[in-house]
Amino acid sequence: MFRHEPALSRYTLELAGATVGFADYEIAGQDVLFTHVEVDPTHRGEGLAGILVEQALDDVRTGTTLTVVPVCPYVVRWIDLHAEYQDLLTRGR
Repeated sequence: MFRHEPALSRYTLELAGATVGFADYEIAGQDVLFTHVEVDPTHRGEGLAGILVEQALDDVRTGTTLTVVPVCPYVVRWIDLHAEYQDLLTRGR
């Protein structure tokens, strides 16, 4: 289950009721900075970080007009590999 937790500035991913990954962010003006993505080591290699980032970016796209600023190296690489999300880097500029 994917969940946005605005009070924590975090998106989370749960499996069987346990949090297995999260993506932290900060809002700075019209930017949303994705600062850290982490997946439980026992679930690494399952593609969960990619699912988490995709869901978080989809939420930003549909729910805000914010510009995405990838700070976390994983988010930088993920967006580089998914051209359909690169417009989020420049919208509103």
